[in-house]
Amino acid sequence: MTATTPWPTELRLAKDRRTLTVSFEGGESHVLSAEYLRVTSPSAEVQGHSPAERKTVPGKSAVQILAVEPVGNYAVRLSFDDMHSSGIYGWDYLAKLGRERDRIWGEYLAELEAKGLSREPRR
Repeated sequence: MTATTPWPTELRLAKDRRTLTVSFEGGESHVLSAEYLRVTSPSAEVQGHSPAERKTVPGKSAVQILAVEPVGNYAVRLSFDDMHSSGIYGWDYLAKLGRERDRIWGEYLAELEAKGLSREPRR
């Protein structure tokens, strides 16, 4: 933990379980959708063990967060209703997801389009 590591003051899961609000010391706050958090999961299942192994995760527009569990004092584990629960979201990573949301989400949407994938779940 460094002096520049953001420190959370609140994590609030919406009643519909579709958004997580993360607030940090200094007033920074981000509302992150469950879909966004799921498709950017820091887990090896999504990120792989190198950039070349990273997966584009389609079909998560309706995903919900089932649980937010603390991991030490440095992160939370999010469990989703599609049974994904292996991502450990550190404070730095959550702040990055909030600060860089437009870029990261845009890259995700471009990857879906390039691969012929959809945000919508398979029927």
